[in-house]
Amino acid sequence: MSERTQIRARFDIGDQVSVLELEKLDHVRTPYYIRGKTGKVVEFCGYFLNPENLAVGLTNGPVCPLYRIRFVLKDLWPEYARADNDELFIEVYDHWLEKQT
Repeated sequence: MSERTQIRARFDIGDQVSVLELEKLDHVRTPYYIRGKTGKVVEFCGYFLNPENLAVGLTNGPVCPLYRIRFVLKDLWPEYARADNDELFIEVYDHWLEKQT
């Protein structure tokens, strides 16, 4: 079995990142409610095949970095009426993210 190509990880723990609003209509693993929102990288989860490709039977591509991102719920839903520090943690692939300065 040959070693798979790895896409270089671009983000570090603590980086502020925004989720891109990619115009993808097929199977995606990035929920609409986090697209365009900013969170913080809290964990590098490893390298995995892109699930968008796997969903259509493409199993020979490179492995992609996957990160766990922390979002404050009030940043996702401004009308959220509970604690200001409630959070959501969700895994997002590198190609859906851009670094914030």
